[in-house]
Amino acid sequence: MMDQYPPILIGVDGGGTGCRVVVGTAQDGILAEAKGGRANVSTNFDEAIAHILEATRTALNDAGQDAEQMNHAVAHLGLAGFTGPDIGKRVTDALPFGKSVITEDTTTTIVGAIGPADGFVLALGTGTIIARQRGGVQTCIGGWCYQVSDQASGAWLGHGVLEQTLLVVDGIVPASALTDRMLEKLGGAAGIVQFSLKARPGDFGTLAPDVVEMAAAGDPIGRMLMQRGADYLQSALGALEYQTNDILCLSGGVGPHYAGYLPDQMTANLVPAKGRAVDGAFALAKSAAAQ
Repeated sequence: MMDQYPPILIGVDGGGTGCRVVVGTAQDGILAEAKGGRANVSTNFDEAIAHILEATRTALNDAGQDAEQMNHAVAHLGLAGFTGPDIGKRVTDALPFGKSVITEDTTTTIVGAIGPADGFVLALGTGTIIARQRGGVQTCIGGWCYQVSDQASGAWLGHGVLEQTLLVVDGIVPASALTDRMLEKLGGAAGIVQFSLKARPGDFGTLAPDVVEMAAAGDPIGRMLMQRGADYLQSALGALEYQTNDILCLSGGVGPHYAGYLPDQMTANLVPAKGRAVDGAFALAKSAAAQ
């Protein structure tokens, strides 16, 4: 594997809505990037592997590299649905990479967001990552899976707005522009039910931008859902012993939108993400190659 110089590095961010793959070298950095389909290895293992490989081949091609270079590459994959060594071995065995390091997507997200610095990360996309990094040690809570956790996530917001919309249909809560939009988008109450019976977390997550947008415009149901999410995040940060002067990074497609719903003392030292989870994966692939 190390006969090739410089070795090709592959970073993978696999999530419930889609995956991103970057390829490059330690000397030149990232040379190309490609997007792929869903890559949660617990939800649908075979689908996740197929999407990762498809995106990797595209990225290698865009970087001017032959797909056979996968056999010599060093890869780090941060994957949603990673639950431990058993599934990690399944992923490694299913991939052709010369060396593969598999971790939870939390690891790559933290490294991408704040690098080696001490701080807190709230990464909210389809799912939820709530993390503290202190002295190089990462501690994460929540984010167990959409079915029983992932509060404040895109999937949680999407599910929540459909729940509220059906309460409107039943005459229990007043309608809003957001619930009107949901009824129109999904074809009424019957359409919402049919959508929900088949929806995966990533499908619910596609409705999160509507919640975020309408909440910012003052929609009462949108704001209520965002505030509920922010209240959970505040409690979670407290459980991780967050202090006012600690670094806090909000990342992911949904995360930064919570800034206006959190208390001022929690956003007093808010910092933008240095990079994305896929950037963290590439940095960790570089470290793995050096070892």
